[in-house]
Amino acid sequence: MKGIKIVGQICLLYAFYMMGNFVQNMLDLMIPGSIIGMILLFVFLHIKSFPVDLFKDGCSVLVKHLPLLFIPATVGVMNYFSLFFSSSGIRSVFITIISTVMVMVSASVVSQWLMQKKRKTIQQEEGKRL
Repeated sequence: MKGIKIVGQICLLYAFYMMGNFVQNMLDLMIPGSIIGMILLFVFLHIKSFPVDLFKDGCSVLVKHLPLLFIPATVGVMNYFSLFFSSSGIRSVFITIISTVMVMVSASVVSQWLMQKKRKTIQQEEGKRL
């Protein structure tokens, strides 16, 4: 029974992906449909149209098996291994490293900011209770 629930949740996540692709194609946007789908999912979760529990188990399974989803991309890159030793390949490697560091730093700064904001909210609520 839990397996059916997980498959249903993954299908629901896939529906958001498809909605994002539909919006991207209809409006001819430069943003990928998968990103638009994630934004739609975020909006629906934020306005509480869907409970988080509706996606929880399916997301846990996908995150648990996330490394498997990178194998095809890695194998595809190995087909162009000689490109890494050309001048454009070396530039691409440095750009990838720099952009990865930038994403990691910005994600850590935002998460720290959100945690501090949450702590202040909790402290304010505790102060009101007393």
